[in-house]
Amino acid sequence: MSKADKVPPDRLRELVDTILAAFDERVDGWQIAGRAYTSRFHFDRLVSAGLGEAPAAFRRRLLLERAAWRLTQGCSVTDAGWEAAYNSTEAFSRAFRRAYGRPPSAFGRARTDFRLPARNGVHFHPPAGMFLSDRTTTETDMDLTERLLDHDFWLTGRLLDSARELTAEQLDREIRPGHTVLDFDGPEPSVRRMLERLVWTKEVWTAAIAGRALPDGGDDSVEALRARWARAGAEFRALAADVDRRRAWDDTFIDALCDPPQSFTLGGVITHVLTFSAYRRQVLTEALAAVGCHDVPPACPMEWERGQLAERPLTSDQLRGLGEAG
Repeated sequence: MSKADKVPPDRLRELVDTILAAFDERVDGWQIAGRAYTSRFHFDRLVSAGLGEAPAAFRRRLLLERAAWRLTQGCSVTDAGWEAAYNSTEAFSRAFRRAYGRPPSAFGRARTDFRLPARNGVHFHPPAGMFLSDRTTTETDMDLTERLLDHDFWLTGRLLDSARELTAEQLDREIRPGHTVLDFDGPEPSVRRMLERLVWTKEVWTAAIAGRALPDGGDDSVEALRARWARAGAEFRALAADVDRRRAWDDTFIDALCDPPQSFTLGGVITHVLTFSAYRRQVLTEALAAVGCHDVPPACPMEWERGQLAERPLTSDQLRGLGEAG
């Protein structure tokens, strides 16, 4: 693909949205191109360059995928064909058979996958949306474990950064008296205690897996916790990434720090830590807001991902859609 044929992502999204906006209309390619304020030739060239699929073929495939899904939901062949913009059942049946290798009347009974092969990874998503399977860039080509670890590391650091603006009274105020996540960790009623448990959990489990002595905690000032997190969070993330690389999730170790010693799988420990860290982070975001913190980061991974992909950093309100990006 030449430089001239490359389509900026935002412009491509506008063109795709134009096609989708006409999904249920009986319009031709000239009319759709006109809505995008471009010529039919230019519209076809840009969409084909960005998607690797001509706009007419792209729209026709999505309509067929929706029709196939509708058939699995009990829709009649006649109605599915009309919704897919075919003027006759015969024409729809011929097109459907070419695409799926079986007549539409048989597809509904088989209840197989309605998605057709597509290199761009864009598919119809029930009941009326679109699904994108992104395999085109290495920047976002990561597995679930890596994404969970990265979000945990980023958000915990941001929560510690947000706590820097609080006074000692705000940090130690009992926002949730008696609040306990795990009995053996004790109560976590204040922001300071919640932050300390987030950090200490990583310190304890990395020590257990590495065979080191149980850490004794230490300074729980926000600055000290931030430094402790930089070490423990990075070590835990590296440890989990190594387990994932070696596919060693079922490897077992004896934790001599428990009384009595117990055996755990590496996968079980990492899942345990990420599960309760996610809960602690959610509670902590609410606690920070309750004591008057003005810059509480969003806890939702989808909002985090949007921020990571943005061209420039956004404020917390902008990530939630409450402010203008400028």
